[in-house]
Amino acid sequence: QVQLVESGGGLVQAGGSLRLSCAASGRTFSADYMGWFRRAPGKEREFVAELSWSGGTTLYADSVKGRFIISRDNAKNTVYLKMNSLKPEDTAVYYCAAKVGPYEATSPADFTSWGQGTQVTVSS
Repeated sequence: QVQLVESGGGLVQAGGSLRLSCAASGRTFSADYMGWFRRAPGKEREFVAELSWSGGTTLYADSVKGRFIISRDNAKNTVYLKMNSLKPEDTAVYYCAAKVGPYEATSPADFTSWGQGTQVTVSS
């Protein structure tokens, strides 16, 4: 099992930026992919971005492509989500997740470890 702890959320004005961090511990070698998801009030949890630990392959939701960047620091077992040009519709609780298996996936059901979430609020 991989333990994940997110940080870096907060309140920001539209057009601003935030960087989320996800520190992984435990059986980190068992995770092949790390992902970010979000859940807005009254909505289902949705995929945001994904990255492979080994090769750095990335995948983004269309709604954040060109604005968000997922990256990793293998030495620190930490994954980041840099969010630029934030919009009010980006307001949500953001979750970090880990997945085992050598293939990309965007469904929350494919991810086995989850953090507790961090709130991001974008004001207009």
